Amino acid sequence: MARRGNGAEAAEFGFLLEPSEAMEPILSRELRDVFLAWLTEIWAERALAEVGIKPRYRAIFDGPPGTGKTTLAHHLAARLGMAMLCVRPETIIASYVGESAQNMGRLFDAIDEWQAENGPLVVFFDEFDSLGIRREYGGGRNSGSNRQHTEMVNTMLARIENHDGIVIAATNHADSLDQALWRRFEMHVHLPLPAAPERARILALYLKPFQLPRRQLELLARQCDTASPALMRQFCEGLKRNIVVGPEAGWDMGRDATVGRVLDSVRPHPDLGKPTLWSLGVAADAIQALGWPLPSDAPTEESVADNQLAETVVAFPGKGAS
Repeated sequence: MARRGNGAEAAEFGFLLEPSEAMEPILSRELRDVFLAWLTEIWAERALAEVGIKPRYRAIFDGPPGTGKTTLAHHLAARLGMAMLCVRPETIIASYVGESAQNMGRLFDAIDEWQAENGPLVVFFDEFDSLGIRREYGGGRNSGSNRQHTEMVNTMLARIENHDGIVIAATNHADSLDQALWRRFEMHVHLPLPAAPERARILALYLKPFQLPRRQLELLARQCDTASPALMRQFCEGLKRNIVVGPEAGWDMGRDATVGRVLDSVRPHPDLGKPTLWSLGVAADAIQALGWPLPSDAPTEESVADNQLAETVVAFPGKGAS
């Protein structure tokens, strides 16, 4: 829930997320190390000041759709004990000359007011390429639309430069960002599609309270190649909805019929390619090997011993933890 006060106008530019609402991300060891180092750097602000430098406060997260950029930014904010304002580009971009630049100025004024009332706030720009696209892409150099876009980008450059809080921008198209904006961000982190071990942990997490034996889980993860975390979540939640709703609706609750309904209703993003599971459908080895009905939260010895994957979510310690 958004906190209210003199800075309540900030919520007009997107939505406010509280630390208590954050989810734990599942990351590769390499990405975990990057973000843990960043948190440690922020916590060491005073020690860094003694050698004449500051922590990095601005980062760009780029990667395919659905790789968890918003989830990760929110988790980082929560570890710092801060709320996060998720800014939507449509609240900034306007059709009238000068209005987009004015909206950008109003956004940062509202952020300043919110922070004066409530304390530090992480600012997260979603779909940043909509705001920060290279200025020459906005039409002819002398066109009205390009002049307006240039004015808005210049305002954003100045306000980000003068903002002393944490700003994170997420984009699916890093190569389209304005170079001057790119330089204002001290960190540039690519979030790729998850590898097989991370896919297994993601599936285990979102299948709860159902638990698969390790071999079944790993086969399902392999056949979710090119799947984003968002797609795997939709698949797992689709299975659980069918298991709950299907009997009430009188649906065929056989394995192939149930999985087939889910695959028909949840589709991968066209830019990411089609995972093996979606290419082969219910004929995929992972589905044919799937125990049915799904094992519940009363695990067998095998799932206790082998399916530790569900408990290996990569966690960030809080401030001062080892």
